Amino acid sequence: MPIYTGRGDEGKTDLRDMSRVSKTSPRIEAYGTVDEANALIGTIRPTGYDDVDEMLRAVQDHLHVLQADFANPDPDEGDPVVRERHTDQLEDWIDELDEELEPLRSFVLPSGSEAGAKLHHARTVVRRAERRAVDLADDEPVNAEAVAYLNRLSDALFTFARVVNARDGVPEDAPDYE
Repeated sequence: MPIYTGRGDEGKTDLRDMSRVSKTSPRIEAYGTVDEANALIGTIRPTGYDDVDEMLRAVQDHLHVLQADFANPDPDEGDPVVRERHTDQLEDWIDELDEELEPLRSFVLPSGSEAGAKLHHARTVVRRAERRAVDLADDEPVNAEAVAYLNRLSDALFTFARVVNARDGVPEDAPDYE
């Protein structure tokens, strides 16, 4: 697989179906922001917690599926697409990890240990990816489960951040609205 082809030198890129689109199209913005989130998650591992690292590794695989999903405007049977099972997996992890946390009583400032703060950062990039996906869905067909997955992923990353911070003994600070 060549690293460079020169095909994008004029500001266009190929979708999975080989159609050419502008690199600024909403579809490219959506899966490009998912790619950014995936790369950011890669900077977080290892967190020092095997269970969280395994979850993050699986999330990175899911995000590759999601990128392929967004890159394919008309998927065929057997093409990679985000499915309900991907979203269900996130919900299972949230429920599992939430059991070791104190109940959430307010918003928390996105901070903490190095891994915790990076997880909060990744959560915000995933929220942006979700906004890009919703924007794309306003004009083109999009797998609704992919949008739901992004919404749930931001919740999962928030929970991962809280768990890592709790395990690291870093308290959560509530915002001061004065």
